[in-house]
Order: sequence, then structure tokens, then C-alpha cells
Amino acid sequence: MGRHTLEYPRTKDNTVRRHNERAIYALETIHKLINSSQLLDVSFNPPDSPFPATLPMIGHMGSFDRPSADLGDPLDLYLHGYVSSRMMNVARATNKDKPEGDDQQQQQQQQQQEQGLPVCVAASHVDALILATSAFNHSYNYRSVVLFGYATLVEDEAEKTYAMELITNGVVPDRWKTSRQPPTKAEMQSTSILKVKITSGSAKFRDGGVSDDKHDLQNEEAQNSVWTGVVPVFSSLGEPVSTTYNKVEVPANVTDFIKDYNNENKEYVLSAIKK
Repeated sequence: MGRHTLEYPRTKDNTVRRHNERAIYALETIHKLINSSQLLDVSFNPPDSPFPATLPMIGHMGSFDRPSADLGDPLDLYLHGYVSSRMMNVARATNKDKPEGDDQQQQQQQQQQEQGLPVCVAASHVDALILATSAFNHSYNYRSVVLFGYATLVEDEAEKTYAMELITNGVVPDRWKTSRQPPTKAEMQSTSILKVKITSGSAKFRDGGVSDDKHDLQNEEAQNSVWTGVVPVFSSLGEPVSTTYNKVEVPANVTDFIKDYNNENKEYVLSAIKK
């Protein structure tokens, strides 16, 4: 019997309404897209500003309590940042601020302290430019994901080390153990890790080719004058460039990763056009 596919529950926050036929709630699909994104856009509400803040951050999905968990299991999101960055300070203060206001406000603030800093995390990949007869039917093939959750600072040293290794290996597989070890005390002290407990999430994919309106397909003048089609967009990695002081051959984990990354991205983009 096959394994049951776990999904995030549909809530008012994560339910896809526009083109809901493109919505995906499966944990495995969402977590895979997060882990394949070099940068994540993380949004939060600073208490001293009327504007929400959005920061590009490096992160990876994983489970400290269950290291053997795979992408289809419930996972936490670990985010890497400088110890005194604005977001780290806001997250730190969230757990320490004394609740103020009336009883209801204090209860809400107390609940937020226990849960952490509310955040929204987004990532996206553009896979193709869809060029139709009409400008209004132009589009992208894309993969996008949004996660909602509560962020807290990781205080446990073992979990912090686990998260740093997880994030480093998310850049290039096995990079943690093939880099200089162990980290210095200053390196550990200058780096903070946020752990986001995910409450909900969803993904939205667009694949296929051009979708022209019937009246444009029957418009001979337009068909004779407008080029229509799909322009694939490949995310690819180039040849490694060594430092001037490097004395080591490019390791296999780097060259293999580059080859696999480029092949997988090209294969996905081309197959998505045909769907």
C-alpha cells in the first residue's frame, strides 16, 4: 500500500482562490520547492513601523526531533541570520515583552509570546515566458509557494548546529563536512537561527503552453503578424571559479551538484511546457 500524501489544511490564509485548479497543498511538493530556492522572502511586522518588512533570507526545511523525516513529513523551517539583525531582535523581543493593554490584548500578546513572531515566507521560480497573440493572454510558467508560521530563536546549541549544517548542505550537498571544521566560537556567537513552526502553506504551479482566445485563433491578420510561443527559462549553475589561493581540486559533491541541478531544471522546464 502506498504512503498517504500529507497536505497542509486549507485556511483563510493559505487557500488559493484565483485559478484554484493550480493549487497544491501537498507537504512534499511545498517543502521541495522551499529547499530548492536559493533565497526566501520572509515578511514580518516590525512593532516600530507601520510598514511590513520583507527580507531575503537563506533557509531550509528539516526536523531536529526527527532527523530521518522526509520532505513529505511535517517539518520546521530554519532561517539563518546575523545575531543583531532587525528580524532577530524583533523575534528576541517577542518572547520577552511584557503584555500591556486590556485583558483581551494581554491574552493575545501572551499567546504570541508562546508561539513566536508571526511570519510569512514566499519563494518562486519562473520556468517559461508564455507569449500569446494578445498581451492580455501573456503569462509565465511558474512554481510558487507561501508558508505561514511562528518564528522563535533557537537557543539549544545542538539544534543550532543541526540547523546550520542543514542550511549549509542546502546550498551544496555535503558542504558542511567538506568545509573547515569545527566552527569557531565567534562564528557561532555571531549567527542566529530562527525556527519557524509552520501552521499552513500552499503552492501554485502554472505549466503548459499558450492559451489563445478563439477569436484570436480565427483572426488571420493577427496570426500572420504576431509570433506566439514559449520561451523556456532555465535556472543553471556555471563552471566553478577557484580562488587565487585555492590548492584543492573542485570536489565531486560540487561538480555532481552542478550537473544534477542543471539537468533537473532543464528537464522540468521542457516537460512542463508539454503539459
